[in-house]
Amino acid sequence: MAHVIDRDTWAVRSDHWKGELQCGAYGSNSCLIFNYLPDVGGGPRLHTHPYAEIFIIRQGTGLFTVGDQEIEASAGQILIVPPNTPHKFTNLGPGPLETTDIHENGSFITEWLE
Repeated sequence: MAHVIDRDTWAVRSDHWKGELQCGAYGSNSCLIFNYLPDVGGGPRLHTHPYAEIFIIRQGTGLFTVGDQEIEASAGQILIVPPNTPHKFTNLGPGPLETTDIHENGSFITEWLE
């Protein structure tokens, strides 16, 4: 069965792609996070997942810490973080950082390290 999921189900705000959706409830082995980080320096603290995470950078530039690497990624690039790898990212600016993050699991499992 196909599912159509309305924006008001997952979006925090109607004027930005910001929110999250655990897709396991719809038969998918994935979760989505739509990040909209307007401020330089904004982003999640260090954490890990037991599955891979894919970051699609839609707008702006972010500094991603992935294990012992620091990676600068900009709009149009895709970054894949392997399972069980500590990671975090921040908006480098100027302007907002907007990403679509795909978690390869039907529900979020996150261990916060900071």
